[in-house]
Formats: sequence, C-alpha cells, structure tokens
Amino acid sequence: MGRFEGKVAVVTGAGAGIGKACALAIAREGGRVVVADIDGSAAIACTAQIAAEAGHALALAIDIADAQAVAALFETAERHFGGVDLLVNNASAMHLTPRDRAILELDLAVWDQTMATNLRGTLLCCRQAIPRMIARGGGAIVNMSSCQGLSGDTAQTSYAASKAALNMLSASLATQYGHAQIRCNAVAPGLIMTERLLAKLDECMQTHLRRHQLLPRVGRPEDVAALVAFLLSDDAAFITGQVVCIDGGMLAHVPTYADGGNSRAARPAGETAEADAAPRC
Repeated sequence: MGRFEGKVAVVTGAGAGIGKACALAIAREGGRVVVADIDGSAAIACTAQIAAEAGHALALAIDIADAQAVAALFETAERHFGGVDLLVNNASAMHLTPRDRAILELDLAVWDQTMATNLRGTLLCCRQAIPRMIARGGGAIVNMSSCQGLSGDTAQTSYAASKAALNMLSASLATQYGHAQIRCNAVAPGLIMTERLLAKLDECMQTHLRRHQLLPRVGRPEDVAALVAFLLSDDAAFITGQVVCIDGGMLAHVPTYADGGNSRAARPAGETAEADAAPRC
C-alpha cells in the first residue's frame, strides 16, 4: 500500500520537469492523477508513462489562467475519479528573457501574464479544489514557489513578485481552511535542472548559480517531487502554512561564500589551490 492509495491528485504543469516528477511520484504510491498541462501532448506522454508502470492517470490540456478551463478540469477530475484529495499547483509562467527585467525596464505585458498564470491561476485551482476536498473530509495542497520569491534579484521582477505573493496565498489558505482538515504548504526550489531551465541557462549562468550552492550538484526534479510527496502525505499531517526551501543551501549562507571565502575548507581532497584562482564567468 502506497501513501496515496485511494487518493485523487490534480497536478498542473505536469507535462515535464518538476510537475511530471510529482505526478509520477504520486502515481507510484497508488494515487490516481489528473495530469494537467498547457501542452496536451506532453500531458499525454506523462500519462502514458504512468500507465506503463501500472498507474492510473488522465491527461488534460489546460491554461490555468482561464477560469472556465480550470472549472472544467476539476469537474472532469471529479467525474472521472470521484473527487479530489490532493493538489499540486506547479504550472508557472517564467520568462528568462530581457522582458522580465528590473522595475523600470519591465514589460508590463509580461507582468500581467505572469500574475495571471502564477498567482491568479493558482488561486483558481485552489478555489475549485477546496470544496471538493471538504466534501471528502479534507485534503492537502502544495503550491510551487521559488527561492526567487524569498530574495531580491537584479531581474525576474514579475516572476519573483508572483512567487512571493504565492507564499502568502499558501499561508492564507492554510489559516482559513485548516479547521476543515485542509493543509497547504509552499515549496521553494532553487537551481533544479529541468529541461526547460537547461535550454534557457547557458554554461556561464549555470556556473554562476552553482557557486552559491552548498551542495556540489544541481537539484533534480525528483528531489522536489520527493519533498512534495512528503508534504502531501499523512507523514506531514501536522505541517501546514509553511514555505519549505529545497535549494542545496543557496539561501543559507553569507555572500562571501560565493566569492570563495570558504573555498579552502570546502575543497575536495586532492584538489589543488589553482581551483580557487580558476576564472569565473
């Protein structure tokens, strides 16, 4: 018996990356999963993988910024699987382009689109899920935030603001519906090397970001999925209203760490001092 036996989960943005890893993790522990993604073919591919592993899943193409589409998503989940117990709000708009820049240079169309998906879309999904969870005696929600929602940056203004707001949305939901046995937590990933991120970050930027991690590897979607599965499960039955970082220690240190201030202490055995003087991007 898996932790999600008899449970129904809706996972948005589940066609690839972290969302797909979450959908697979839930299905592998007995949950029935509605795989929702704006890319319908990616959602179908994810459900095919779940089916190949003897799991149960349904693929739906959806833009979560569309209120009618979100309502149809949850109506379909209820009709197909009988209800909703778990929700992973992973669908997200992230613009790794010059358009999401510092405040005075920010393209307002990017701001509006980002808020429509990351914040309003998540709210729409929660509003559809909560009554269905109450009808089944409770449930659990995980909202996918970001370390960028916890610290300032030189760009990605709209993305960071949407994720910071998402953290408070999660706390508000936990506060307002805890009495109904609904838990809500946010997960804040750091550098998680998904296909989408790998395609957008050049080697120079990857090197720059890795210098700020305490652990020697980048994160994987499966790392985040393991945390999400824990927070959704009864193992986390007394955890709600939290923002949990999963960033390899990126936000845990003083700024001098990334400048090599502790490089001698952290140097692997056998590595020479020349590594400290290696050029950085």
